[in-house]
Amino acid sequence: MGRKVMLSSVFAALLMGSSLSDAQSFHARGRALDGDTVAVDIRLLGIDAFETRQMCERRNGCWSCGKAAQDLAARALRDAEAVITLTPSSTYGRPVATVTVRGADLGETLLRAGLAIPQSQYLRRDPARRARYEAAFAEAQGRKAGAFAGTWLPPARWRKGERLACERRQ
Repeated sequence: MGRKVMLSSVFAALLMGSSLSDAQSFHARGRALDGDTVAVDIRLLGIDAFETRQMCERRNGCWSCGKAAQDLAARALRDAEAVITLTPSSTYGRPVATVTVRGADLGETLLRAGLAIPQSQYLRRDPARRARYEAAFAEAQGRKAGAFAGTWLPPARWRKGERLACERRQ
């Protein structure tokens, strides 16, 4: 990805004028980008985007819908400040959060582009977001945006090893 979103609860607390005792912490696997920069992977709340290596199918064959999802997220995050709101949850060993960039919800952006599917079961406590996500998904399907212009597999089934016919021929 072109630009990594990096978190540091202590520095964020200082920048917002909070004391260190007010700083929030969370558990996550991180990786060192260099000696004083740590990156943490965060899952977006309420969506399942196509996996980076996942393919979708259109009339003319397979296309990289997963790479398109990654590229859209990277473009949205590039040269912009992201507001990351952590939830108390974690999945796949990663913290779960909503991410807002330039006032736009990144999860909703991916849904509207047809590059993710909603995971409404995780939005029970946020009915407004749930309604927005379901509407964005329905709109993308209606416009045949992104993966919805052809055949696709839910990312969870793809992660379990299921593949489209065009992927098996390659």
